[in-house]
Amino acid sequence: MDSKLTLKLDGDIIEKAKLYAKARKISLSDLIENYLQKLTSEKKSNKEITPLVKSLSGVIDLPEDYKQKDDYTDFLNKKYN
Repeated sequence: MDSKLTLKLDGDIIEKAKLYAKARKISLSDLIENYLQKLTSEKKSNKEITPLVKSLSGVIDLPEDYKQKDDYTDFLNKKYN
């Protein structure tokens, strides 16, 4: 059942939200309802992993002390020097 709700918001925010909703061809009410629905819905603790990702899992064994940032820094140094 739909119910009416009155909100007090900054005028600039309201105008931006109206433009955002109009660009997406939805009402401002639907935009806010969808946002609140997503915000208040229960979050899934386990995201579904696709078969492709499952098949790639464990393909590469890296040492425990591997530092990706150092490796990437070396890559960039070689690329730009």
